[in-house]
Amino acid sequence: MAKKHSPKFLQMVGQARTRIPECSAIELKTMLEDGSPLVVIDVRERHEFEAGHLEGSVHIGKGVLERDIEKHELSDNARLVLYCGGGFRSAIAAASLKDMGYSNAFSLWGGWRAIVAEGLAPQPES
Repeated sequence: MAKKHSPKFLQMVGQARTRIPECSAIELKTMLEDGSPLVVIDVRERHEFEAGHLEGSVHIGKGVLERDIEKHELSDNARLVLYCGGGFRSAIAAASLKDMGYSNAFSLWGGWRAIVAEGLAPQPES
């Protein structure tokens, strides 16, 4: 069953998506394979991350992203891909990082569901 998001949240997501680059799971796979430095950040809640995540991804929940991102000592032009469950929270998070000066932060459209569908991570057990 699809989640029903509030209109104001969807408006915020829409605005964020106009400000940041997005990538698909296929594009993420290419980025992971091209050998260039890449940091993948999972912005979901801790319990979502623990239930399954992309190998090598860093967990920084959306609620603490702005506070904790600098603990990772990333350059302002570091190539970052953020993901959540479906691409909404990660779009808002990527826009926030852009506001902080991170110029190369992508949001993964489709999020965790797209990662699993593309075979980049196994389907978590129910």
